[in-house]
Parts: sequence; structure tokens; C-alpha cells
Amino acid sequence: MTARFSVCQCSRFSMPNELPLKGIKVFELGSNLAGPYAAWILAELGAEVIKIERPEGDDARSWGPPFWNGTATIFHTVNRNKKSASMDLKDPDVASALHRRIATEGDVFLQNLRPGVADSLGFSAESLMAANPRLICCNLLAFGSIGPLKDYPGYDALIQAFGGVMSVTGEEGGSPVRAGVSVMDMGAGMWSAIGILTALYRRGITGKGCVVDTSLFETALGWMAWHSAAFLASGELPVRRGTGARAIAPYQAYQCADGPLIVAASNDRLFAKLARALGHAEWMEDERFKTNPKRVEYREQLDELLEPILSAAPRAEWQRRLDEAGVPNSPIQSIDEVLAHPQTAALGIVQETGDDEMRLIGLPVSFDGERPPLRNIAPSLGADNEAW
Repeated sequence: MTARFSVCQCSRFSMPNELPLKGIKVFELGSNLAGPYAAWILAELGAEVIKIERPEGDDARSWGPPFWNGTATIFHTVNRNKKSASMDLKDPDVASALHRRIATEGDVFLQNLRPGVADSLGFSAESLMAANPRLICCNLLAFGSIGPLKDYPGYDALIQAFGGVMSVTGEEGGSPVRAGVSVMDMGAGMWSAIGILTALYRRGITGKGCVVDTSLFETALGWMAWHSAAFLASGELPVRRGTGARAIAPYQAYQCADGPLIVAASNDRLFAKLARALGHAEWMEDERFKTNPKRVEYREQLDELLEPILSAAPRAEWQRRLDEAGVPNSPIQSIDEVLAHPQTAALGIVQETGDDEMRLIGLPVSFDGERPPLRNIAPSLGADNEAW
């Protein structure tokens, strides 16, 4: 069994039975990142999450290095505050027993298996809800529950490519690149959690469960909504702009004497402040730069003016001057800088595990100023088999 401990000394949520989803039982049948991320959100909010794993365990357990206690850090990140039961669901007796338990005890059943696998094992939403009409069944798929690609598998990188996200990520004129964060997996996990929470709220009114469907591809379409609308309105394909934005200027990184600095003058008022801070108040009267649409049109000319000015001094100097002028700006930080920053420390989002070699990021939401605490580290494979 995995070690269990509390790491919150004074939170009003320091006891698990005081968390918002206390009393909700979730059965997670999935692996990798998207499904586990969705169930992690629910676990952080206090739901009892039973992670059902194959006898060999979730693939993500071996997605390393680095490892901690023999398990990949990515697994620890999205499986804390859960229980683990390992079982061979190809055994009809084992599958039937789990089906009965979900129908008897479960509030939520969440699966992100390869399309068709959950049904083939006997865990279709129809069969589960026939046994328990109050059950909420969430299917997190690759391309969706209908359509010509509904039976296709998918991974984050594949959907970033297929959904158009890679086409707008990277430097102008360069090759498409994958976003450095698994935005499809984690985004689909968030939509799953939002859908489940909405279904729980509705069940409280109607007494009935429902089926929640989402997918990585729908998440990609959602993230691309702005680009889609712009294309449908103009007929023009978006281009990769590196750190910049399609329809705002100046809004990107500029190279200072010692590194890049994002400058975000996203409206006419902020551009006027930027122009004055850089000693060029006359730019406000330049017909090319008077409005944001004009600045977007003459982006290259504006950059040609900004770049030599900003490159002449270090970032700290420009940060000071732009802060004083009220112009939003930020250096591009590496993760070590992010974790060491006083703002990160003030938020208390980096939570201790009881081992100096491992800390984990908590849920990015607080309730009455209190963040849900880390109650348990990720379970070892089958740590809770005794309960089964």
C-alpha cells in the first residue's frame, strides 16, 4: 500500500471529508494522461477515485525518466489522491464483478480507452446506466462518439496536428511544432471534468444521470475557435507568429540586451503608454500606428522601430520602465525560474509530498482562499486491491 499522509497544516480543507465532492465515488477506467487528468481534478475536489488498472499498470507509470519511487513523475502528477485496483478485465467474472460494483456504488464512470474497448469489456454507458440510472458515464475519446473517425485512436501530438493547432504554432516561415504542454490531453480532461460536474449538478435536480461525451479533437476545435472564425470571415489561413498574436500588435517577445521580453500593448491606450515609455510619443500620431488594426497591418514596420530600442538595454531595465508606465510585460522564464519566483511561493500551489526529492503542483483553483491539499501521493499499482 502507498504511504498516506496529510500535508496541509491549517487549511479548512485539511480533512478529506470537508472537500466539495465528499461522498462522490468515481471509477476511472483509463490510462496515459487525458482520462487520468480529468479524474485527478475530481480527486483534488474530494471525490473518491478508484483507478482501475491492467495487471501491468497504466502505461504512464513507465513514461520516464525521471522517476520517483520507481514510477514516472508524470504518473505522480495526475494520479495523486486516488486509489489503485489492478485487475484483468478480459476475465468475464472479474469484469462482471466490477460492473456490479460500479452500478451499486458509483456516481461517475470515466473511461478513455481506445474506442470500442470499454464496450467490448462490458462497460458501455447503456449497460451501466440500465443498472444504475443515476450514474454519470463520461466517454473521453480521440475524435468523438460519432462520425467517420469515431473508431480511430489518438494521442496528443496526433490531435495537435490533425486539429490545426500545430499549423499555428512555431515561428513564421518555420516548421509546425507541437506545443510544449499536452494541451489536447489536459484540455480534454478539463472538459470531461466540467461535463461531469455539470451532470452532477443536474442529477441533484432531476435525480437522473447522463452520458458525457468529449474528445481530444473537439478540444482542438475549441482551442482553434478564434482562428476558425477569422478564416471563415476572411478566407485567409492563419500563419505561425512565434510569440506573437494574429490580430494584436505589438504583442510578442522582443530581444533585449540579455534575453527576450514579452511586450503586450494590446489596445490603443497601452500603445500610447508604450510609445511614451520608449521616448517616442510621436508614434501615437503616426497614421500607421493610431489604431490596433493599423498596427497589425504595419506590424513589420512597427517591429523595425521597436527592436533596436529594446535590444539596447537589459530586460530588467525595460521591465522597470514598462512597469512604471503601466505596460504589461514579462520575461520568458524557464521552469526553474517559475518555481523559484515569489509569486509561485505566495500562491502555495507547489505542495510538499513528505519527500524532499518530490513536490507536486496542486489544483489551480481555491475555495474561500484555500487550495485543496495533497492528501495522498499516487498509489502504487494495486495498492487498494485488498478492498476488492
